[in-house]
Parts: sequence; structure tokens; C-alpha cells
Amino acid sequence: MAGVVRESAARESAVFDLAAAQEALDAQPFSRLVQARITEFGHGAATLEIDIREELLQQHGFVHGGVLSYAADNTLTFAAATALGPAIVTGGFSIQYLRPAVGRTLRARAEVVQAGRRQAVCRCDLTVIGAEGEERVCAVAQGTVLPLNGPAGGNGEG
Repeated sequence: MAGVVRESAARESAVFDLAAAQEALDAQPFSRLVQARITEFGHGAATLEIDIREELLQQHGFVHGGVLSYAADNTLTFAAATALGPAIVTGGFSIQYLRPAVGRTLRARAEVVQAGRRQAVCRCDLTVIGAEGEERVCAVAQGTVLPLNGPAGGNGEG
């Protein structure tokens, strides 16, 4: 991870800590609905967790794919925020579902693969933690995150 994330002096002032990251997450109504929490944030990475409960399941008893996609999208974006600052949006992402998500906690861990002035590319592993504490990968994702107002000196049009 070292040497992958580039930060200018201007971006360093925009980087925020775990408490500010949780505050930003709590500002999203859907994040409050699923009761998501940021458990790790910084140094090109972020971790988001959601306790699995009945309201988040689909008809076969697995965590709904939309919840997995939400977790991947937000975690990719929070990881990118460590490199680009908090004013960012998802440019796009893909997700592959590997096995049914069944357990007590959904955990999404994302890290920056490469960051520049115009974008950050990140990857994310989604795991479920079982009753005995065992962790199994259920999906993987990769995405691109963009500065909300474009690169420094840009006109904000994308």
C-alpha cells in the first residue's frame, strides 16, 4: 500500500478521521436505515460493518445483493476519501457475488489500488462473520471514485 496513494498538501487538509467518517456515513439516510458503521478508516483503506438482521435478507435467507452492493459502494468511496478528500462520488463499480452471505455481521474492507488527481481506483472484499467468529468472503468489488468538483482548477463539469 505504501507509495500507492498520492496526496498533495491541499488534499491533506481535506482528509478526515474515523469520527468524521462515521459522521459522514450517518448523514446518509440509507446508511442509518441499514445501521452501517465505519470501523476502520485511514491510510488508503476503510472498513464498514453491518449487523445482519431479518430486514436485510432476501427470500432465501441470504443478505440481499442490494445490501452487499451498498456496502461495497460506500466502502470503496470511503477508502478513496483517504486519498482524494471527502468531496467525492462513485464513478462506477462492479461486484461479483461468490457465495450466499449468511452470518451475523457483514464486513466490507476496501483499499486504494491507485489514486491520482482525477480518480482513485479501489477494491473491496465483502465477508460475513459467522456465529463462531469465522470470516468467509461472499463478494468482491472494484470501483472508480471521482472528486466531486473535478481536479484542482477544474470547472466541476464531469
